[in-house]
Amino acid sequence: MNKVKYYTVESLEALKKELYNLETVERPKISKAIAEARDKGDLSENAEYDAAKEAQGMLELKIGKLKDIIANARILDESKIDTSTILIYSIVTIRNLSNNMEMTYTIVPEPEADFKAGKISINSPIAKGLLGKKKKDIATIQAPVGTLQFQIINISR
Repeated sequence: MNKVKYYTVESLEALKKELYNLETVERPKISKAIAEARDKGDLSENAEYDAAKEAQGMLELKIGKLKDIIANARILDESKIDTSTILIYSIVTIRNLSNNMEMTYTIVPEPEADFKAGKISINSPIAKGLLGKKKKDIATIQAPVGTLQFQIINISR
């Protein structure tokens, strides 16, 4: 059974572009590689053919997964995101109470996570510890480095 997942318009478009590229660029490349390898003769001992067929299988698997994700994707209406509590797609500014450093993160689904861009996965320990919290709350989070405490400074979208 497939689960519905929510995406922003931009992230869903990125998935659709990736699917289009796989179907219109990568699939023909692999088909051509298979044809070229087949033309080289005996398929029983043709490593190029075997590699191309394996690549084709992996590509088709990836295409199938992307189609499934897109079919079950729903657009999140960002204008209706509640900014009184931390939810998925909330932009959160927090202060680490041990060193007084402030950080701002956007909580996103796993495929959109990019720590360098300030996007943390909803499945990360920090995001899990922040979900449902309100401005000025203290979040105590068990992280791989130990117990951390953050004060919620701001929630926006």
